[in-house]
Parts: sequence; structure tokens; C-alpha cells
Amino acid sequence: MAETKESHIVEIPVDSEHEQKKLLSTISNIVEAIEDHPLTEISESPGHLLLLKLWQREEELFGRRIAHKELRMDTIRRELFHLSSFFFVFHGLFLTLLFTSSVSGADGSCRKWWIPSAISLATSLVFVALVQAKLSAYWRMWREVKREREGGRAVTRCVQELRMKGASFDLSKEPMQNGKKMKSSSVEIKWKPWTCCCRNLLTISLVCFTGVAFPASKFILCGF
Repeated sequence: MAETKESHIVEIPVDSEHEQKKLLSTISNIVEAIEDHPLTEISESPGHLLLLKLWQREEELFGRRIAHKELRMDTIRRELFHLSSFFFVFHGLFLTLLFTSSVSGADGSCRKWWIPSAISLATSLVFVALVQAKLSAYWRMWREVKREREGGRAVTRCVQELRMKGASFDLSKEPMQNGKKMKSSSVEIKWKPWTCCCRNLLTISLVCFTGVAFPASKFILCGF
């Protein structure tokens, strides 16, 4: 009886060498792409790397200053609200006391109407001065925030351009703020009074109310 011999078939991958070459080529392309990347060029250039770090630091400082000043603006808005509330609460209580005094019919109250009027006027002027000071500080802070944002945007544009160009970036370039004005000087002069009135609308309202409250003491104490 013939003995059967088992045959073992071993498959030898013929494409292994081709796959290795393909993998090495892919790795080589990736390495070349990394070497040619602008950030790699920047890391190899001390001047460009230092400039990038300086601008990133400056960009961070712009953000911190803007956040601090915006927080200050929020605080000023709350203070303006409190001052306005105290202004109207004072006049409400003051006029209520005058009306109570006129109803009680105190002798000589009409002849001394100028005393409460003077008190009302002096107190109102103090409130108006405080409100105007806060408004001036608010709009000054608003202009500073606007300039900081323009400076921050200019630095951000330079950082992006440096990252895109790499070592080909001109080291002598500086962040330039967009100083172009879209409106002519005549248009700016025309709208400046209106802008000033809008920004000081709260002060104007308090002054008008003060003008109405000043003769109110005489009308309440002496009648119409």
C-alpha cells in the first residue's frame, strides 16, 4: 500500500517589497512636507521665531487689556444705573415731603418755597455732575477698547501672515492699524453734534428733569 505524502504549500508574498517601498515613499513625502512647512522654517530661523513669540505675547496682552477695560465699562454702567435710580428716588421722596407739608398747611411755608427749591437744585446738580463724570469715563474707555481691538486685529493679521509665509516673511514689517476713514470730514462734522447728544442723553435727561423739579416746590407749596 503506497504511502501518501502530505505536501505543504507556502505562499510567499511577492508584493511585500513593493509595499515597503510605497510605505517608505509615503514617509519620505510626509517628512519633506513637514520640513517645507512654514512653521518648521520659522522654528529653524531664530529671528522669525523670536518675532512670532513677541507678537503672540503682544496679542495676548491686547486680549487681557480689552477684557479688563470691558469689565471696567460694565462697572461704570452699573454705577450710572445706581446714580440715576438714587436721583429719581430722592426727588420722589422730596416731592412727597413737600406735598405732605403743603397739605398740613404750615404757616409761612409758601414764603420759604425757595429753600426746598435750592436744596433740590443743588442736589440735582451734584447728581448730574457725577453722572457726567461717569459718562465721560465710559466713553473714554470705549475709545480705548476700540483702539486696542484695532491693534489686536493688526497683530493677529501679522501673526497669520508670518505662519503662512514662514522664513520668507519680512522681519522689518510692523503691525499697521487701518487708519482709513470712510466718511469725509464734512460728514463727520455734521454728525458730531448728534453723536455727542446721543452719548450724553442721560445727562441731558437729568438736566431737563432738574429744570422741571426746580419750580415744582413753589407750585406744591403755594399752588398754581
